[in-house]
Amino acid sequence: GLEPIAPKQGVSIAENFLYQLTGKDPEETAIRAFDQALVLHADHELNASTFAARVTVATLSDIYSGITSAIGALKGPLHGGANEAVAKTLEEIGGLDQVDSYIQAKLDNREKIMGFGHRVYKNGDPRAKHLHKMSRELGQMNGDTTLFDMSVRIEEIVTGQKGLKPNVDFYSASVYTQLGIKRDLFTPIFAVSRVSGWTAHILEQYENNRLIRPRAEYTGPLDQKYVSPELR
Repeated sequence: GLEPIAPKQGVSIAENFLYQLTGKDPEETAIRAFDQALVLHADHELNASTFAARVTVATLSDIYSGITSAIGALKGPLHGGANEAVAKTLEEIGGLDQVDSYIQAKLDNREKIMGFGHRVYKNGDPRAKHLHKMSRELGQMNGDTTLFDMSVRIEEIVTGQKGLKPNVDFYSASVYTQLGIKRDLFTPIFAVSRVSGWTAHILEQYENNRLIRPRAEYTGPLDQKYVSPELR
């Protein structure tokens, strides 16, 4: 129900995005942090959403369908939706003094702690350290480092007990929250950035295309005899 805010001329995408969300000129620290977040999310090898895009256009479907397929894969909580889950966790914990009991209960119940581990990076996601730094700086800018301090303590517990290290989603949750961005915009922001990577992969697929058609190995029961429905 609000009037759209017109973008400014001559400023970066990051600055305009933050300005158009609120109508207020963002701090330089906020602009730098958001710009870095966009760069870190722009492309990342053959992840689930990128693979989905390439599979779609490998049939010679159009680029819009490829991007739509990518968005469909991105929104899942095990991909782009993970930082929303991290933000929800931070919100549920509520404060630094509640972190230990909350996380320990999750671990004791063998529940997944979102934002940790990666299918490729077994020794830690190199993007996480940049978001860690940004989260701290934004907390200092806002005069409240609670979210950062909570995140650090969660990392200490999970890494200490499970050996899992934070991925790109873990600290991006506190970064976006401290930028005043609502949780339901986290995954769309991921898509805003990753569309550049998806498009590059799609164009590459078109240029040297071959239909992506994996084979499957059947491992079920063999030599089964047909039983008519009335006897089943």
